[in-house]
Amino acid sequence: MNDVKPKTIFEKIWDNHVVKRADGYPDALFIDRHFIHEVTSPQAFDGLKKRGINVFNTQRTTATADHNVPTKDQHLPIKEALSRHQVETLRKNCKDFGIELFDLGHPFQGIVHIIGPELGLTLPGMTIVCGDSHTSTHGAFGNIAFGIGTSEVEQVLATQCILQYKPRTMKIEINGKLGKGVVSKDIILYIISQLTSSGATGYFVEYTGDTIRNLSMEARMTICNMSIEMGARGGLIAPDETTFDYIKGRRFSPQDKSFDDKVEEWKKLRTDDGAEYDAVLKFNATDIAPMITYGTNPGMGMRITDRIPKMEELKEISEQVSFKKSLDYMGLEPGSQLIGKAVDYVFIGSCTNARIEDLRLVASMVKGKKKAANVVVWVIPGSKQVEEQARREGLDKIFEAAGFELRSPGCSACLGMNEDKVPVGKYCIATSNRNFEGRQGPKSRTFLASPLSAAAAAITGKVTDVREFV
Repeated sequence: MNDVKPKTIFEKIWDNHVVKRADGYPDALFIDRHFIHEVTSPQAFDGLKKRGINVFNTQRTTATADHNVPTKDQHLPIKEALSRHQVETLRKNCKDFGIELFDLGHPFQGIVHIIGPELGLTLPGMTIVCGDSHTSTHGAFGNIAFGIGTSEVEQVLATQCILQYKPRTMKIEINGKLGKGVVSKDIILYIISQLTSSGATGYFVEYTGDTIRNLSMEARMTICNMSIEMGARGGLIAPDETTFDYIKGRRFSPQDKSFDDKVEEWKKLRTDDGAEYDAVLKFNATDIAPMITYGTNPGMGMRITDRIPKMEELKEISEQVSFKKSLDYMGLEPGSQLIGKAVDYVFIGSCTNARIEDLRLVASMVKGKKKAANVVVWVIPGSKQVEEQARREGLDKIFEAAGFELRSPGCSACLGMNEDKVPVGKYCIATSNRNFEGRQGPKSRTFLASPLSAAAAAITGKVTDVREFV
């Protein structure tokens, strides 16, 4: 009789990495890959220096500059004093502790959650952390990836382990064929609109169903990336042939027979029949349309042709104050539509949607067209490799002809920690992941949408149903 309890893929990976476990205490979890950048690492390195401790395993630590970097004239000194200081501090710390840094000018530089997968550093079955909430992106490869705080960054640098309580598990199953003009960004915005921005708090989400299986790796990364926006600790998708094909031949991935051996291991990374989740949700792909947010958190989303809810339609009375505050900030009225709303900026980029597939989507939409005169359009590739690939494919020429500005890699206007800020009061359709007050610049106003919807807005100068173009 087999009395081994069936496990989810999350439980398998977690349990395989527990170094020490004791009742009433968090697990000591071994970390396979630690990504660091210039924003959340300085205090962690200072802590190591004060205690006279070295980095435990420099080979498992990968550094890049992304949040504070300018996206124009990257060969020149950084103008903003704070940004320059943070990047210079990262350089010094990496040199002092012997960590390889993909700095400005390096062919592998880029947004931390984009370079990991494209370089083959992100692999199935791993535990991955970074001092950045959107580390969940890497979960698309069938691993446990989550963001950590600065004190935890120090913890991992010092020990290659982290203390963590095991999250609950949630399965989100999506089946059916996606409609015209609907892409992975719409899927995740739809899910968040149904769950709210706190609906998955305390859970680690596994995405399943034939809709997910039919997505590319880049589309899966977009979904896992925004798991955080519904409060989840992270999100993952079990690896399959699509995953293995993506990984094969990448710079740091296993090669030749080692790769074949690894694939046999990775094939076992799936949830057992009969395994139980703490929560299960199911959605039908046919219910999903092109999506857009209207408020100041990612849960305030709707189908692009819907109208903003009225106050009396809110499920909870307690929501009314924050709802009113949000719409006042956005300059919008309850019950109104966004279709036809003029926009000032279009931002195509971020760790959510700055991969080559995203840029190809946008280029396919705008080829032979011109941007509206009232709109400034920034296209920010997620890495130097994405930028070079875009140029090899001639996408830069398409963007240039359309009046779009293709810049160099970085987090850019996703979070306004650099020179790329949306001006006060201006409206921006962004392919990024957050629409908080001032996220893209002081008093800027953000609508989150897919690359296709952003491209449509760039051409028309207003919020547009992309299905008119597709």
